[in-house]
Amino acid sequence: MASIHRMHSALSALDGAPVWLNSEPLTAEGLRGHVVLVDFWTYSCINWLRTLPYVSAWAERYRDDGLVIVGAHAPEFGFEHDLDNVRRATGELGVAYPVAIDNDFSIWQSFGNRYWPAVYLVDGDGRVRYRHFGEEAYEETERAIQQLLGVDGDTVRVTADGLAEAADWATLRSPETYLGAARGERSRSHADGLRLNDWTLAGEWSVGPEAAVLDAAPGSVAYRFAARDVNLVLAPPASGAPVAFAVRLDGQPPGEDRGLDTDASGEGTVAEARMYQLVRQRGPVGERTFEITFDAAGVRAYVFTFG
Repeated sequence: MASIHRMHSALSALDGAPVWLNSEPLTAEGLRGHVVLVDFWTYSCINWLRTLPYVSAWAERYRDDGLVIVGAHAPEFGFEHDLDNVRRATGELGVAYPVAIDNDFSIWQSFGNRYWPAVYLVDGDGRVRYRHFGEEAYEETERAIQQLLGVDGDTVRVTADGLAEAADWATLRSPETYLGAARGERSRSHADGLRLNDWTLAGEWSVGPEAAVLDAAPGSVAYRFAARDVNLVLAPPASGAPVAFAVRLDGQPPGEDRGLDTDASGEGTVAEARMYQLVRQRGPVGERTFEITFDAAGVRAYVFTFG
C-alpha cells in the first residue's frame, strides 16, 4: 500500500492554541490548500496598531480568493495575558479575523519569531514563503499575497488615521522608552534640566520589572521629547478603579495638540489597560516637555512610544 507523506506545516503550532477569538479552532490540516497570513501582535503595541488597517483590508479583499488571516496574539506585558483584556481590545479595535491566543509563545517559537508586529505568509503546502517585520512594506506584502493566491490587481486603498496614522518619521527623534526596571533607561532624579529623551518620576513610585506603579497620589511622569505624537501604555490599579490624569506640554494644557485620549484641557482617565494617545501635535515639531499627573494611587505606567 502506498503511503502519503505529509510534510511538516509551519502552521502545526496552531493545533495547540488553547483559545480562539472570532473563529472555531483552526488547524494546520484544515488550512491545507489555503494561503495563510500569520500576524504576530500584542494589542498595546503602537507599531502593530499602525499596521492593523492594512491587515484588515487584506482579510476582506482576499477572503474569497482563499486567503486566511490568523492573528497570533503574543503578549508583551502581564495584562495582555488576560483573556478579557484581549477580547475587549479585539472588539474595540475592530479585529474581525481569527485570533489565536499565544500566551505561552508556542506559535511564536514555531516560527522563530522575534518581533511585534511580524507577518508570515504560508502557502497551501504549509511552507513560509514571505516574511516582514515591523511597519511599512504594505505594497510589497500585498503583492506577495497576490502572487501566492495567483491573482492580480491594484492594491487596497487604506485610510489609516487616529491611532493607526503612520509616524511622522521626518520629525521623530524620541525612541520607545520603558519605565520598568528590566528595560528602563535615561531616567533622571528630577525634572529640572531634562535633556532630549530624558524622563523622570515625581512623587512616590515603586519601579518593578515591567512598570512604574504610583504608591501615593499625586504623582507624575515628565519626558523631554521630539515627535508629533506621545503615547503611553497605562493600566488602572489592581482594583480596576479609573484614575484621572492631566497632561501638560511645556507647563500648559495641550489645546489643539491633545491626543485621542485627552481633551483640550489635558484631562483624561485611565480606565483600562492599553496604550493611550496623549499628544498629537498639529503644528511644527520641536523639543518639548511632556508631563502627566495622576490623582490616585495604583496606576501603572509601562512604556512611552512616539510617532
